[in-house]
Amino acid sequence: MYILKNSIRNVTRNAGRNILIGMIVLVIAISSCIALSIKQSASQLQTTGLSKIEITGSISVDRQALMSQAQDSGTDMRALMQESESLTLAEMQNYATSVNVKDFYYTLSSSMSKGTGLEPVSTDAVTTAATTQTQPTAPTESEESNKAISPSGMGTQGDFTLTGYSGENAMTSFISGTNQVTSGQLFSFDTADMTCLISEELATFNGLSLGSTIQLTNPNATTEVTTLTVGGIYKTTTATADSGAMRFSTAADPANQIYTGYNTLNAISGQSLSVATLGTDTSGNQTTTALRTQESGIYTFSDMTAYENFKTDVTAMGLPSSYTVTSTDVTNYENSLLPLENLNTFATIFLVLVLLIGGSILVVLNILSMRERKYEIGVLTAIGMKKKHVVFQFIAEGFIVTLIAILLGTGIGAAVSVPTANALLSQQVASIQTQEESQQSNFGRGGSSSGGRPGEQATVNYVQSISSATDITVVMQLIGIGILLTLLSSCGAMVFILRYDPLNILSNRS
Repeated sequence: MYILKNSIRNVTRNAGRNILIGMIVLVIAISSCIALSIKQSASQLQTTGLSKIEITGSISVDRQALMSQAQDSGTDMRALMQESESLTLAEMQNYATSVNVKDFYYTLSSSMSKGTGLEPVSTDAVTTAATTQTQPTAPTESEESNKAISPSGMGTQGDFTLTGYSGENAMTSFISGTNQVTSGQLFSFDTADMTCLISEELATFNGLSLGSTIQLTNPNATTEVTTLTVGGIYKTTTATADSGAMRFSTAADPANQIYTGYNTLNAISGQSLSVATLGTDTSGNQTTTALRTQESGIYTFSDMTAYENFKTDVTAMGLPSSYTVTSTDVTNYENSLLPLENLNTFATIFLVLVLLIGGSILVVLNILSMRERKYEIGVLTAIGMKKKHVVFQFIAEGFIVTLIAILLGTGIGAAVSVPTANALLSQQVASIQTQEESQQSNFGRGGSSSGGRPGEQATVNYVQSISSATDITVVMQLIGIGILLTLLSSCGAMVFILRYDPLNILSNRS
């Protein structure tokens, strides 16, 4: 108890020196509080952010694995890709039986060409098409020769993208509000009713209304004509072709997206397959004029744990290694945290530098302090106080000063950490966006792109701000830093105290 009382008394007795030490520790505490708050916020967002969004995933061919397999075995990668075609609906439904799957829905999509009286929305032909309504011309002989396609290929690209949905839960763009039906009603999900939804732009561009019929053709065989009835019209907030992004086909324009039921598109595809012409190209590959379609299955999961467990389940259920489970939601969320991760890295480096520099200064100050208080040490040891008790007294003095500075620094740091972190985060976001825009501009594309079809905009919604993360974890970390700084700065003092001879100190006092 005497040692503790003497330590408290010495703190006030040597006020000038202790105030200097306290100010240094205060700066370290504020800087550390800001850095630790940023790290804590980043950690919380990474662990809890995904729980606030619905996680969806899909199974697709793992091209990276195929490339590695081709390199290791010397096999032609094109042959491996032909063997690893997309999963059938039955196979996807089988994997959907996993207990970790919350819901499963599927879509069927195809690229189709314009028919009589229907023109795709295109900024390159708005003036002429809107006024003259040019009719589709008959395909030339060279065009017809390109219609036959390999079964593993994508087929000839059409003017429109026709998508068939299994149910309302599959229409995620309408659920999120990106698309909204403005007139009419949805098509049937249970039967092939041959009705569809078209965009307001496409309807206006072609003078269509509810009840109008549109004709679409198979781009691989233009004699195959499909007639659909416009049952509804929707508006979309998706960036269109005038956003400055390069589009390689009008089918990629949101205005040219036509929606229908899965059964309707499946019936169209089945009819095309029944009348398809088979052949062989110059390389010996089989060709067909059947309408090309792509089936996609989407799995939904309640949380990240279920998503990770699903990956294990499908492997146990026999999913080949050439397929992989991916989630756009997880990827987009991880991409949105990129500025925060950069800031987290900066905060870590800043924290280490602050501790190294601040700790070094405290060590030097404590060594100088021991030299000044050498006579006091000699007196204490001469009257019988053991050296380890003297060491403990000086450590206690340092801890008292450090604790007071840490508590003050925590309060100040908590108050300034949020605005400081958000200001730094805004700079990170601006820097990344500027870099992305510069890269896109180098390729002749406007805006930022982060995936999707070539030339399509897919802007990442980066985390723009963080809330206060100076919680009990940060406070305990700061107290731990205070104890560490006290012990490190006292190491030099301990060495001096243990080496001092009290009789020499007293006899050599000047």
